[in-house]
Amino acid sequence: MSNRAHTSIGTVRQLEILVAVYEERSFTKAAARLFLAQPSVSMQLSKLADTVGLPLYYSHARQVFFTEAGETMVKHARDILRDYQYLDLALSRLRGGESGRVSIGLVTTAKYFIPHLIGPFAESHPAIELSLKIGNRQEMIDRVDRDTDDFYVFSHPPKDQALELIPFLTNRLWPVAPESHPLSTQSEVTLTDFMAEPFLSREVGSGTRYSIEAFLAERGFSLSPRMTIESNEAIRHAVLSRLGVSIVSEHTLNYGGEQGLSVLNVEGFPIESRWYLVRRFARPLSPAAAALAECLIQRQQNIGGIET
Repeated sequence: MSNRAHTSIGTVRQLEILVAVYEERSFTKAAARLFLAQPSVSMQLSKLADTVGLPLYYSHARQVFFTEAGETMVKHARDILRDYQYLDLALSRLRGGESGRVSIGLVTTAKYFIPHLIGPFAESHPAIELSLKIGNRQEMIDRVDRDTDDFYVFSHPPKDQALELIPFLTNRLWPVAPESHPLSTQSEVTLTDFMAEPFLSREVGSGTRYSIEAFLAERGFSLSPRMTIESNEAIRHAVLSRLGVSIVSEHTLNYGGEQGLSVLNVEGFPIESRWYLVRRFARPLSPAAAALAECLIQRQQNIGGIET
């Protein structure tokens, strides 16, 4: 391969801008993400297209669409940018020290307890910049595929031999209803009676919903939500408002608040699962990331369960 091949594929910064526009599908959002002025983003992509000699994108009805050449460029640009990131991590590991940046991708429910685990770490490592990215399970899987972050926290990680899965915390799901609900007065509730109630569910793609559907399917039930809600906090308030019953993680109750809610003693519960710390084997582990991983594993005993 010619050692001058880079002259026909643009600069690293142009590739970074290309990927940002592709992922955001917006010049404005990409500019904000990269802390650039929008005209600079447009100008750099125009220069990149001139360098490549092919149109990379086009706009229609205020939307950005990528050509075949643009799609090809994005695919390889991600690989190139990942290699630069790997090089930076490898050099950081060789330098040692306790500085740098660590990015963690969290499925939504994990946001309730992870800050409690990393708080002392942040205090004792002020030179390390921590970044938390939050989304549902499918959004985090997409980030894993792009190898965007140092670590991810899943209750149901993707099945990929290229991933290291470190179990580090239990994750129990409990059925809840308003304290004033008739089921709250019963010492034992059948699953049939519970599922006869209007059910409030997380969205498709959520790890909580994934667990609930698997649990119900094993027992001959199917999930037919009265309402789908893309937020644990909103589900909690919807239950308090007597819109229905739900099943939530104990961490949502511990740190989101359970005042006004009743944890029901329904047969078969809690739904047992675990949290996993997930990383790519191929991704170099910086000293900062290694220190944070050790902290998360050591501090897991500080996260307690709940009593029914």
